[in-house]
Amino acid sequence: MRRKYFKYIAIFTLGLGILGSCTSDFLEVEPKGTMLESNYYKNRTEAFNGLIAVYDAVGYMGGNLVNKWGATNSASDDFYAGGGHSTDVNAYQVWSNYTVDPATGPQEELWKRNYSGIFRANILLSKMPNVPMNEAEKNRFIAEAKALRAYFYFDLVRFFENVPLITTPVSPDEMYSVVQAAPEAVYSQIEQDLKDALTGGIPATVDVAVDGGRLTEGAVRALLGKVYLYQEKFGPAAEELAKVNGTPGETSQYGYRLVANYADLFQSSNKHNSESIFEVKFTNTSAAGWGCANCGEGNILAVMSGPRSYARTPGSDAPAYASGWSFYTVIPAFVNVFRDDPRYAATVLDMKGLVEAGKATYVAGYMDTGYFLKKFAALTSEIPSSGDPALNFPHDIYEIRLADTYLMEAEALVRGNGNADRALALLTAVRARVGLGAVPATLENIKRERRFELAGEGHRWFDLIRWGDAPQALAFKGFVAGKHEILPIPLLELDNTALEQNKEYGGTK
Repeated sequence: MRRKYFKYIAIFTLGLGILGSCTSDFLEVEPKGTMLESNYYKNRTEAFNGLIAVYDAVGYMGGNLVNKWGATNSASDDFYAGGGHSTDVNAYQVWSNYTVDPATGPQEELWKRNYSGIFRANILLSKMPNVPMNEAEKNRFIAEAKALRAYFYFDLVRFFENVPLITTPVSPDEMYSVVQAAPEAVYSQIEQDLKDALTGGIPATVDVAVDGGRLTEGAVRALLGKVYLYQEKFGPAAEELAKVNGTPGETSQYGYRLVANYADLFQSSNKHNSESIFEVKFTNTSAAGWGCANCGEGNILAVMSGPRSYARTPGSDAPAYASGWSFYTVIPAFVNVFRDDPRYAATVLDMKGLVEAGKATYVAGYMDTGYFLKKFAALTSEIPSSGDPALNFPHDIYEIRLADTYLMEAEALVRGNGNADRALALLTAVRARVGLGAVPATLENIKRERRFELAGEGHRWFDLIRWGDAPQALAFKGFVAGKHEILPIPLLELDNTALEQNKEYGGTK
């Protein structure tokens, strides 16, 4: 679903503290324009624009170039932050070396992105009962808004643990008295929103040519299964994910099927393929410029992950990569364990090998290893023709795809003492797709498979935290057990509010 429609309603949502792409922080916005907001949502078109505004926050790329996927990659054991120097996108650097503190880190942009979506969803949900429109479509809009609110809260509770639980629009006199809820209460709301969406009008499938990117029953069910898994509710997790997955290796009831060629998953033209369950949309048509870097619809990961000053040598058969900014350099220890896997070539751009073969050159950046994240790296043929190219690449991002749900269900079955044969079939199907033979369906084998299958797609840091593996896996980066499992509440959010800092960062919460 394209996010360009947000511009039509940004002025209205700002009145209740909702964050637009270029606005200031949640709980710090001076309310303006509430009368404009109150006059909106008069018909189906305005309600649809409101829904687009909620989706807009899913693809938030960050006014400071900080986004969910780049941040979690930088914090993982597979990548360094990289970039041009030791303070280049400093939020990435301090999370990569675990010197993050309340004033410095990715937390401000991650908080902003998720509460932006939540506040927009709350506004829409409060208005929908009075919008004159088809009841079936109204119910669908409500279901989507609830599911998206659940998605944003799921990110927040995983990143910060102690967050405000807000399910109605916040008035000006309430903004500074909001308090944090218990994580259990947040998870309960997440589950309820997703269940409501499943029974309230979410469609089983959509015409991707028209509505590609909008949530479906399969996507909502996959997210609910994932939420259960993170709470170690293994039985319910396996049950929900099984409905998404169907028979391993075959087409599921929602039309999902593993893409035959793994590398095809990461072609920018291969959007909404059979493996895509929840896909974040980007486009090269918004012509964004640096005057408002986050006002466009492009995926900045494409330029951030490419090697600097890349050039093919004359007559070389090296790929025609676009020059990038050398973020997310792949850590050699990961290369060493991953190199012989069939997915390596589609995941890692081996500049070291290209240089040694005399096929290409590049300029080494900060923490250069010679290895880059290939899944997002753009080709010269994909350089946008309008606006600033860096801000307008059309590469979509998988938030959830079928191989991910196969492995999550296999994990839930193994950890919950469920159907061992089905767990093996799910794991085997993921491996068979890339020509690998079967291995026992043990937790360690599933962990390894997730690391290789989903490398660079933003899952690894979350996996390490929920498995309890982060202290050992991230010790070389400075990770401190009992502290770095969560991020600090952004410092600016604490000024003149009732919010409390997490105790891991000197607070009392």
